[in-house]
Amino acid sequence: MITECYIKDIYPSTTAIIDVRSPGEYEKGHIPGAVNIPLFTNDERAHVGTVYKQQSKEKAIELGYKYVNPKLQWFIDESFNIAPKGDVIVHCWRGGMRSQSFAKHLSENGFSKVQVIKGGYKSYRHFVLNTFENEYPLRILGGYTGSGKTYILNELKNLGEQVIDLEGLANHKGSAFGGIDQPQQPTVEQFENNLHKEWLKLNHSKPIWLEDESHNIGSDKIPMPLYIQMRNSNLFFLDIPKEERARHLVSEYGICNRKLLAESIHRIAKRLGYENEKKAIEMLEQDNLYDVALITLHYYDKSYLKGMSTRNKEKVYTIKADSINHKKNAEILLKYFDKYGND
Repeated sequence: MITECYIKDIYPSTTAIIDVRSPGEYEKGHIPGAVNIPLFTNDERAHVGTVYKQQSKEKAIELGYKYVNPKLQWFIDESFNIAPKGDVIVHCWRGGMRSQSFAKHLSENGFSKVQVIKGGYKSYRHFVLNTFENEYPLRILGGYTGSGKTYILNELKNLGEQVIDLEGLANHKGSAFGGIDQPQQPTVEQFENNLHKEWLKLNHSKPIWLEDESHNIGSDKIPMPLYIQMRNSNLFFLDIPKEERARHLVSEYGICNRKLLAESIHRIAKRLGYENEKKAIEMLEQDNLYDVALITLHYYDKSYLKGMSTRNKEKVYTIKADSINHKKNAEILLKYFDKYGND
């Protein structure tokens, strides 16, 4: 039996999801957890599309069947591997011919319950982006580079707070050095999808902690409505001495490939200034990472201050901390918020 389902119905369903779009479409962005069993390869899809435009819909369908027929048993085998109980959700781009024909094939070959997402992946993307249009009780954790904000967020989570690690989802730490030793970044679209998945796990009536970020995190982008909310929310700025932060950066980046560190320094050469770039490279060649960190922090601190100056000053709370002690700093933040942040 084939039935239609809506995007809202697949959360928090554990039913297997099959994405029958081409590999290229899937790689650009997909529902987290969905498995790609493509009806067409990238080249086949392009060929069918060309025939549709240049000849006719009928000719395109005829060509589509030519490509699909040899794969029919493979579709069944792969689908049973994913959903051995015969219960599955199928989708394509708009819930059209690709998903409908695939669902019909499964239903006729042993699958007891086959659902097709109404509106397909396109409706899912609307659902994702519309979610970030809503307003949420955000708490923004700020601090100069090297403050260990990601570690503090983890400690906050351990203390029972709701936390989203944007940099973790983006596979990037935000600075020119942020991509070193990180997995490949997801596409912007997939970053939004992954963020949305984590967002749905939260209680949206309770505070949500996020790190203060630029709109871009490496090559990824925070959805603009959410970014605007972040900029307009209370910022809890943790002020830690530069020397402490430099030592923390050495502990974090000290094991990294020196060539990659040098490339990152070169990327911010104009902003560092020629003399500072030259000095930083000299210190790196001498394995003096502490001084490298101090030189780069001079630039990053100025940059962060500039960004913070555009915020509403009444929504910026500065909290002094004397060390990089993530657990202690998380507790300081919560105590400060309880005393001053509930406006």
